[in-house]
Amino acid sequence: MINLTIDGKEIQVAKGSMLLDACKIAGADLPTLCYDPELRLAGSCRMCVVEAKGRSNLLAACVTPAENGMVIETESPDVVETRKIILELLLARHKLECHTCESDGICKLQDYCYRYGVKDSRFQGEGPDIYKVDPNPFIERDYNKCIMCTRCVRACEEITGARAINVEDRGHHAVISTAFNGNLADSPCVFCGQCVMVCPVGA
Repeated sequence: MINLTIDGKEIQVAKGSMLLDACKIAGADLPTLCYDPELRLAGSCRMCVVEAKGRSNLLAACVTPAENGMVIETESPDVVETRKIILELLLARHKLECHTCESDGICKLQDYCYRYGVKDSRFQGEGPDIYKVDPNPFIERDYNKCIMCTRCVRACEEITGARAINVEDRGHHAVISTAFNGNLADSPCVFCGQCVMVCPVGA
């Protein structure tokens, strides 16, 4: 067993446990966007960062193994400020149409913006600005809402085994796409809906 302290609470976790698991045991409610317990770890959104005593950088709790003697703070000033900046960066490419979005009220990004008091983004830039018109009666994709958490990509590969979608391009222009940006009907997609179910923002 591993002994560590989280927000002043001493706990024990099994060897190999991630900090996110340890924080849950300690009762800390860490925000997560890319994490899904049914999917492989990605650590891409960085919303679950925590502060570890003696470490110069913040740690992504979902992909950092718990170590013996760690002293963790989950809501320190540095952690909170970092999460606010991450939310602003996500909002810089996320279409802000919350009240007309079908995910209004059940959107994790919206929840975390309320939680940390983030109403807008100071960052400006060109996102993908793509609304993919795909002639199929089952799945509607809106890249202008996508936050690139890759949960849909991992679900398509790991749960369905179809591998119909992947990350295309890089940086601010990255999008989730089929091969050569084709239609879903022309891809290995089986229209199971797993990508829709795991999306935290209704993209």
